Amino acid sequence: MVADYRSVESDILIIGAGGAGMRAAIAAGEKGARVIVATKSLLGKAHTVMAEGGIAASIADVDSKDSWEVHFADTIVEGAYLSNWRMAEMLAKEAPERVYELERYGAVFDRTEDGRIMQRAFGGHTYRRLCHVGDKTGLELIRTMEDQVLHRNIEFMAEVFVTKLLVSQGRFAGAVAIDFKSGEFLLFKAKAVIIATGGCGRIYKVTSNSWESTGDGLGLAYNAGCELKDMEMIQFHPTGMVWPPGVKGLLVTESVRGEGGILLNAKGERFMLRYSPEKKELDARDVVARAIYHEIQNGNGTAHGAVYLDISHMGADFIKRKLPGMYSQFMQFAGIDITKQMMEVAPTVHYQMGGINVDPETAATRVRGIYAAGEVASGLHGGNRLGGNSLADILVFGKRAGEAAGDYVRSVEQAGIDGAEVRAEIDRVGAFLNSSGTNPYILVDRLTAAMTEHVGIIREEKSLGKALAEVLELRKLYAKVGVQGELKYNKGLLAALELDGMLIAAEAVVRGAIMRKESRGAHARSDYPKKDPSWKKNIIASKSADSSMSFRTEPVPELPDRLKGLVKPEVY
Repeated sequence: MVADYRSVESDILIIGAGGAGMRAAIAAGEKGARVIVATKSLLGKAHTVMAEGGIAASIADVDSKDSWEVHFADTIVEGAYLSNWRMAEMLAKEAPERVYELERYGAVFDRTEDGRIMQRAFGGHTYRRLCHVGDKTGLELIRTMEDQVLHRNIEFMAEVFVTKLLVSQGRFAGAVAIDFKSGEFLLFKAKAVIIATGGCGRIYKVTSNSWESTGDGLGLAYNAGCELKDMEMIQFHPTGMVWPPGVKGLLVTESVRGEGGILLNAKGERFMLRYSPEKKELDARDVVARAIYHEIQNGNGTAHGAVYLDISHMGADFIKRKLPGMYSQFMQFAGIDITKQMMEVAPTVHYQMGGINVDPETAATRVRGIYAAGEVASGLHGGNRLGGNSLADILVFGKRAGEAAGDYVRSVEQAGIDGAEVRAEIDRVGAFLNSSGTNPYILVDRLTAAMTEHVGIIREEKSLGKALAEVLELRKLYAKVGVQGELKYNKGLLAALELDGMLIAAEAVVRGAIMRKESRGAHARSDYPKKDPSWKKNIIASKSADSSMSFRTEPVPELPDRLKGLVKPEVY
């Protein structure tokens, strides 16, 4: 089926309208570039809103001893020494200015009594560092960025799904997309693209991620010749809702623990005193998540397979002022008043530390003209992300990606596009409109079940092998997927298109987990329970000429002498 398509021209195409995409759009626009932002969702509806706790930045308004050096060291250590040191340095140094900039844009942060920005404690941070707006910081960030984008010369296209990036002579040339509002195909002609599509949490059944997080950008980049890195590193947030089943996995922000909440097992024991006597509930997320997992596995969980999170001792006024979102979330969805009752929580898939392999300074990939920023990109977080570093990440590297792309497009002409390649991609998408094909939701259900059962908090070789076999089988079945209906507003077609990226992400996660024969950061192997110094390296995946997924490893870049004294030596 060959359909007509409409051409849309700009200097830079940005895919994704979360915090990273919108910050990149602002930066690129300030460079004088013509920018179009395309999202499969709606403006203001992005997974960024689920980052509720705050933005990590060493502005030292609450703890005067804090500094970028301490923030840098915390990021490297909690990243299990897999982080790119240059990205960690830039984040720590530039996050304070990004917070002040956000404030100048109109964000309204919580304040201390003397008018400074309030900062709260979070797991893994040495000092109280998270600048916050109650427990709705991500929402405030999106609201503020949306206001900026709407008042600038930035074109925005909603409910548009990009199906393929076009590469000509080694550099980006454009993209094919479908506009689900009209059912028409689009050809984006642009000199550069910034991928800001977020993570792939939806490859699991139980996740805090919103529906958009299906690994779209990972698939687009991988198929265009970019590399993926550290994909085995999937963060399980310690506290997701458990009951009722309809909200299972919904995030219970770390702010609850940051503001004094404690974890109790079904026996009423504060079990983190056994697992982490010093940091307790505010240890790194991988530590707390595994502690909760072990308590439940050892029979100390609730009837719903959870543990309790209790903040009622802090008082109703404090809770409603500091955690209004959590108060309403539990009251609305579970009928629980957290000012009087305990919450039932268990680990939930929350974040991908891995992603598209990018240059630390510019967020550029190995394909000229393709950039990536935010959760979809890798390097900063290493083996485990610190809470609050995600919002700092999208601001710091969203800006850097936009600036780098803006500089790049001034020096190049629009690359040529092969019309036959465009028509072939349109035919591929149109072929899914086959009512006799396999329902894509059946494959999605099998994929998420396999990932949840076999690639969870604790992993081992045999179970990972079962997951890989299922992913490869689903890849074969993907060729037979079909849906009913037409192009316009076809959710089944969207599911079929998303499934390609989900399968690419899942295969990279599973194969990386099989390769890494150690336990490090968020990656824990029961058959290799210790950290191995020979595995202080990154695993990088790319698409081979025969379309199979190939892998290589690279040693983690060593810290320069000027930074070595800031970080305590790694302990094995």
